[in-house]
Amino acid sequence: MTETRRITLIGTGLMGAPMARNLLAARHAVTVWNRSRHRAEPLVENGATLAETPAQAIKGAEVVITMLSDGFATGELLNDPAVQAALDPGLIWIDMSSTTPEHARQHAQQLATLGLRHLDAPVSGGTAGAEAASLAIMVGGAPETFDAAREVFEALGRPVHVGPSGSGQLSKLANQTIVAVTIAAVAEAMLLVERGGADPAAVRAALKGGFADSTILQQHGKRMTEGNFVPGGLSKFQVKDLDNTLAEAASLGLTLPETQAVRDRFVHFNEAMDGADQDHSGLYLELRQRNGLDT
Repeated sequence: MTETRRITLIGTGLMGAPMARNLLAARHAVTVWNRSRHRAEPLVENGATLAETPAQAIKGAEVVITMLSDGFATGELLNDPAVQAALDPGLIWIDMSSTTPEHARQHAQQLATLGLRHLDAPVSGGTAGAEAASLAIMVGGAPETFDAAREVFEALGRPVHVGPSGSGQLSKLANQTIVAVTIAAVAEAMLLVERGGADPAAVRAALKGGFADSTILQQHGKRMTEGNFVPGGLSKFQVKDLDNTLAEAASLGLTLPETQAVRDRFVHFNEAMDGADQDHSGLYLELRQRNGLDT
């Protein structure tokens, strides 16, 4: 039987809210805080405790999970004297935000100076995975810390320890590169079959199980042809992740031409087409515009 853990989850947006519900469903004691209070309030009905401040949320926690916009937001929390005073000995801080390997290593070192443990554990699977507790969770940090937090991760999805601090974020950058480039390929394929007169849904069914099949083909290909760009993964966050990928590649002396090209297309979609708050499958709209088609 799963041991009840005292968990604080900070950041209850599109991903954090369903994650909190799954932790509650696993019978953990969950305290939540979000900068916009109205995003956290509904979780009280599911059994969560709503804190007034981050420090209040963290006080008494065994595990702190942050699901924030970037590493700077997490760093701001860690540098808050009130938050530092609220950290109990033995606490594990799990940053499930998409940040950078360097941020993860910095945060791990900062917490280590306080005698605390850290894991960087970004996720893939979008809001559907968050709701279904089927997230792919890429975890960087000490193996013994990963083992200590395993039951928390297993309430959210499928965790895999991928290496030392920063490795989780490096894995997420690799994931986001594959996602972005594949979205671009799927958009081209869907536009091709649509304009050529084939049934896009039937083509996706025909490709299912073959080498070209993927979650992106089946889920985002459907979004594209149905015109459903309600956000699951925001396009503005896709650009942030691709910028982080390119920066990390540059630090390693690498050039990633496909990543650069798709990043530039997402920037155009966000800035020139007002697509920043649409789903990243909306790159299909950028492709249609590029081809002079109505969007």
